[in-house]
Amino acid sequence: MHLGKPGLRVLGIAESYRGRHDEGAVSRLAGVVMRRDLRIDGFGTAEATVGGTDATDAVVRLVETVGRDDVRTVMLSGAVIAWFNVIDGAAVAEATGRAVVSVTYEQSPGLEEAIRRHFPGDEARLAAYGRLGERTPVALSTGATVYVRSFGLDLSDAAALVDAFTLDGGVPEPLRAARIIARGLGRA
Repeated sequence: MHLGKPGLRVLGIAESYRGRHDEGAVSRLAGVVMRRDLRIDGFGTAEATVGGTDATDAVVRLVETVGRDDVRTVMLSGAVIAWFNVIDGAAVAEATGRAVVSVTYEQSPGLEEAIRRHFPGDEARLAAYGRLGERTPVALSTGATVYVRSFGLDLSDAAALVDAFTLDGGVPEPLRAARIIARGLGRA
């Protein structure tokens, strides 16, 4: 990976929903194509079912909708969205031919107990969560620590990519822009 190239592009994906868990509730996903020089170069949207199991398909659809062959990596703001809807990073990488890097911002003991409590007997959801693997803490040059999972990209390259796209704090710019847009879509 050539982090110094200003034309290097990632697709940052974030979501927003209003905390409703009722049947038919959806989470809005926004994807922002951002170049290494931090210029926004594309945009797309998708929806995932709150409490559903379609987050992986929603991310793959978003990547396909954006339709950019020059995007090398999909950067996710978390691998579990929309009230325990798990994004299978390895499946997204395989389906799209792009590396996937999931970034979270807080250390936690994991979601197994919460999944068991909210979705009793849903072994498929637990297995999907388990396949994500452990998160690795990454110290950024900004002084912040984020937690990374990487699929199709070795961890050192994933850490360097996240660091290269983070101006300040701990949120990489593609994810910050996608989050702002997703929140706007969630209010619409």
